[in-house]
Amino acid sequence: MGITRGIFVAGLLLTSAICASACGGASTAATAVTFNRDVAPIVFAHCATCHRPGGSAPFSLLTYAEAFEQGEDMARQTRERHMPPWLPDPGEVPFVGERRLRAEDIDTIQRWVSGGKQEGSPRDLPKPPAFPDGWQLGRPDEIVSMSKPLTLPPGGEDIYRNLVLRTSLKANAFVRAVEFQTNGAPIHHAVVRVDPTSASRRRDGEDGRPGFPGMAWGSVRDPDGHFVGWAPGRGPIVAPDGMPWRLDRGVDLVVEVHVLPSTTPVLIQPTIGLFFASAPPAHVPVTVRMGSKLIDIPAGKPDYVVTDTYRLPVDVDLMSVYPHAHYLGKEMTFTATLPNGQTRTLIHIPQWSFHSQQDYRYVTRIALPAGTMLTMRYTYDNSSANHHNPSRPPVRVQAGPKSTDEMAELGLQFLPKSPADATRIVQDFEERELRGNLAMAEARVRESPENGEYRALAGGGYVELGRYAEAIPELEAAIRLGHKTSATYNGLGVALMGVGRVEAALPHFRRAADLAPTDENVPFNLGNALRALSRWREAIAAYERSLALNPDFPDAHVNLGGLLIERGEFAAAMPHYRRAVELRPDSAVVHNNYASALASIGRYQDALHHVRRALEIRPGYPPALENLGRLERMGIR
Repeated sequence: MGITRGIFVAGLLLTSAICASACGGASTAATAVTFNRDVAPIVFAHCATCHRPGGSAPFSLLTYAEAFEQGEDMARQTRERHMPPWLPDPGEVPFVGERRLRAEDIDTIQRWVSGGKQEGSPRDLPKPPAFPDGWQLGRPDEIVSMSKPLTLPPGGEDIYRNLVLRTSLKANAFVRAVEFQTNGAPIHHAVVRVDPTSASRRRDGEDGRPGFPGMAWGSVRDPDGHFVGWAPGRGPIVAPDGMPWRLDRGVDLVVEVHVLPSTTPVLIQPTIGLFFASAPPAHVPVTVRMGSKLIDIPAGKPDYVVTDTYRLPVDVDLMSVYPHAHYLGKEMTFTATLPNGQTRTLIHIPQWSFHSQQDYRYVTRIALPAGTMLTMRYTYDNSSANHHNPSRPPVRVQAGPKSTDEMAELGLQFLPKSPADATRIVQDFEERELRGNLAMAEARVRESPENGEYRALAGGGYVELGRYAEAIPELEAAIRLGHKTSATYNGLGVALMGVGRVEAALPHFRRAADLAPTDENVPFNLGNALRALSRWREAIAAYERSLALNPDFPDAHVNLGGLLIERGEFAAAMPHYRRAVELRPDSAVVHNNYASALASIGRYQDALHHVRRALEIRPGYPPALENLGRLERMGIR
């Protein structure tokens, strides 16, 4: 009985299994995955922004024939989660525009390919997405491009280039969105920044080709309070509601592009569409960067770690983050430890890719109270196992702007509670940046004291921090060692002025001007030295030379205006102050200087307005408080 029951049960199980298999086969045949019904909706929703005619991807996927040809690659790229490009792990805080495919979507693509890539009924095909005039947001208010393309020869190396794009704005504007078009070039990512000086314009084409090489340091910066980074699949870069960013007339856009190698010559001529807001921002965020420049990764090291911390001095809302490293980057984590001891992971990237970097905006702003400890932790792999490693065999890698160097940065976009809080945070990070630059330079000098470039870097770092006595021997050593650049002579002149040796500074400024005749900073510094020596007319001429090179140089307007006021030339001075305020509307220093000028010609109510504006921007700013006290003692209220 027991044996018979056992055989009977086994038979039932076997029959059941056979039935399930047969039924499953019949069901699969009846519901075979097709492109028109099952795959096209996924492609149209998640892939079409890039994989379309004129898109940034090298091929389109909008038709069955196109998808059929790329089917096996679609299955592999989605299975390995390389496409759509999206680096962060799913976490407790979601991001805007996540491009992560659902598991069921990935499974659908796998089953479509393994099932023979069937087309399906035409009735099942949804309407493809439309891109009016090639722009996802419609016709831009301003379209900016290069006057001529950059031609890159075929080769096996990635190219990093800064392209200088000049706008045709007739007046200042506020940008609510940016749309980036590659025009078919193999651009793998791009960062749009602004340069309010003429520095990038001067470098543009120095080597005979449009733009200039490397990564943009120096005068190039993010638009006020915003990251504008594009990567494949990114789509338009839209500012948060009520927070467009200011773009002044005459300011250049500088687009840092990373271009993939090609087997044929490539024309690089991206186009940027700017969409303007009808009103200025209701709130202005700030962008700052955590990180370290003391990076020194030994050859073969698979787990080199860089960390940085910052304790928030004020309450803020965190709006977005922008991680950045180069080819050796491996893993990134950013956490916030709240005053109550709770720790939150704000982003985790388990496998970094230099090819897919962008900023990540939170769906909901994250409130971080004063006292919160922010911690970034980056891990780097400089071993042969890292197939992205550009050096074979691996070599020692230090911090620097070249793609074969490394960087450890984490951009943070904060919305502070007040202008005073914003100023405090910005000042904190400016000082951190200067100290970091100097620490890197000092480390390089200790290792290679006979390197003139490193001595100049250290001297410049001391100048930036106002440590002029320490700067002088470093800059003199740099010149002695052959690093005779305009920046070195200019820095030495500033340092000599800083210790009261004004007369000794003059020949260095003049030498700097000979080496860089189009740099507006050099005649500006020369003007300051001549003014200190009471050589008024020469100083005025130097400031005017600076403004001839860059009419939108606010510091030159302020200093020239001040000198003209001292000389009693009030009518000539006021336009310079007005222009400085237009160029630097959020500068407490500029508003207070304008107030002093207005008071000097008896316009006390106007002076009071600008003093109060200065104190709104920077509460407790001593020169503004002094001016306010003087006006109040005069009965001006």
